[in-house]
Amino acid sequence: MKEKLEGIRMDDTMKAMVYRGPGRYGLEDVPAPVILEPDDVIGRVTLSSISGSDVQIVHGGLPEVRTPLIVGHEFCAEIMEVGPAVKSLNVGDRVVVSCVAFCGECRSCRQGLHARCEKTGFGSFGMNGPDGGQAEYVRLPGADRYCFKIPESLTFQDVLFCGDVLSAGYYGAEMGDIQRGETVVVVGAGPVGLCAMASARLREPSRIIAVDTNPYRLDAALKAGVADLALNPVKDRVVEIVQGLTDGRGADKTIECAGMQTTFDIAFQAVRGGGKIATASIFQKPVTVPLDAAWGRNISLSWGFAPIDRIPKLIRLIEEGKINTGFLCTHQAPLNDILRGYDIFGNRKDGCLKWLVTPWEH
Repeated sequence: MKEKLEGIRMDDTMKAMVYRGPGRYGLEDVPAPVILEPDDVIGRVTLSSISGSDVQIVHGGLPEVRTPLIVGHEFCAEIMEVGPAVKSLNVGDRVVVSCVAFCGECRSCRQGLHARCEKTGFGSFGMNGPDGGQAEYVRLPGADRYCFKIPESLTFQDVLFCGDVLSAGYYGAEMGDIQRGETVVVVGAGPVGLCAMASARLREPSRIIAVDTNPYRLDAALKAGVADLALNPVKDRVVEIVQGLTDGRGADKTIECAGMQTTFDIAFQAVRGGGKIATASIFQKPVTVPLDAAWGRNISLSWGFAPIDRIPKLIRLIEEGKINTGFLCTHQAPLNDILRGYDIFGNRKDGCLKWLVTPWEH
């Protein structure tokens, strides 16, 4: 038998942010999710966010996504109903949800390539996978595999970013293989870049340099202590300054977190010979890698989708006080105001680093 949370009634319809094609999106009344498979879970969304890829989706920047689609892949939930085959989750559990739903059994999943799950495809919530979390409720198919319980000592806000931007930033630092005492340049100081800086700090580099054209993002990096120096390529000669700080060699490691040709070029030019470049971005367009000019520099380049199995470690690091992403939470409003959030966050207004979406206010 299915279990349900007593005392809370889920109506037949709910409010959700629905994408129907480029520029066609908004809040709608849609059917509330129900258990369809034995390993399904129904969650009440307790906190979600707007990500840069969500903005890309609603404006048609990721044309491969299906329509209609409930957007949102970074969220936390309270378990309200569980199917009979669910093993590790119980009604009432508080969970942070990975942005990717996967089967856990296919060859790709066994290799840790969860984003390439052969059963679900690119199964990111609110993209090409299940409907997303910018809604009152969400169906979590196969939830045992990617929903992680939140310790009692932590809030939803403490762990919200584990499911997406913190995982991406942490993986960027991991791919960079940062060693103690090295110089690290992070190009792109948006949420992923800021999380990459916070993660890089755990590895004790000698300096972390933030690069972005947005002054309030650079200020945030310095004020939060995740960067030691902030450079704006509009007015600063980034590569020359980095070389000047490293006796002409360049940065030991660069992490690209903006997904554009210009930002990749900075990351490529700023790294020293024998150094490493990691990119933790979603690119909308192809990027040219100047191998003809750099083949003799022995530079390593890594990229990829963050593995899901880092999330428990991130939760532990947060609980131990080693990572704190609270400085990203600059704006918060109920689901009722999500369109205002898309405007402010999407257009980089009002110093918004992250727009958090709280439950619908009736």
